[in-house]
Amino acid sequence: MEYLKLFIDVFLHLDQYLSQVVADYGTLTYLILFLIIFAETGLVVTPFLPGDSLLFAAGAIASLGGLNPFLLAALLIAAAILGDAVNYFVGKYIGPKVFSRDYRFLKREHLERTQLFYEKHGGKTIIIARFMPIVRTFAPFVAGISSMKYSKFLFYNIVGAVVWVVSFVALGYVVGENPLVKKNFTLVIFGIIFISILPAIIQALKPSKNKA
Repeated sequence: MEYLKLFIDVFLHLDQYLSQVVADYGTLTYLILFLIIFAETGLVVTPFLPGDSLLFAAGAIASLGGLNPFLLAALLIAAAILGDAVNYFVGKYIGPKVFSRDYRFLKREHLERTQLFYEKHGGKTIIIARFMPIVRTFAPFVAGISSMKYSKFLFYNIVGAVVWVVSFVALGYVVGENPLVKKNFTLVIFGIIFISILPAIIQALKPSKNKA
């Protein structure tokens, strides 16, 4: 319960936490952010890590001079590409075993939902999923299970990573100095999270709507 409270608190005050990290660790902040984005995209057991909101907050901090926006974007793009690549190969080699049984830290429903999404959208899923929390983590894993040709996967992986990271870091950088955004940073973060999961919510509601 304490970990859950801490996690929620971090989400609610992401700008403050990140500002403190920059103040305490300096250039090591780049490594910390790199590892978080890598873990969120590369490890199927950590889909709960902040992705969109973290990129936005990092961009906002960069606008205040705490981080170099170009170095930040380059490193986080590399982290996103590497994370998806690792996830792809994990899915390719051990994915079928995962589907054969349930695991405590791996929700099978997320895998199955992502697989359906992948079957509908094909390779474009790797790009689209970048903007969808949870699906983003499972998409490369499912691509590996489905034996997507790696050269094709790599193309979508690179394009998706660049568009995703640049979009949110740039957005955070541009609006980060806005007084209104600073005053309502928590609401902005929640807005970003809601918008990013909206496609998944709509997708989840469709079957119920069809059944009705």
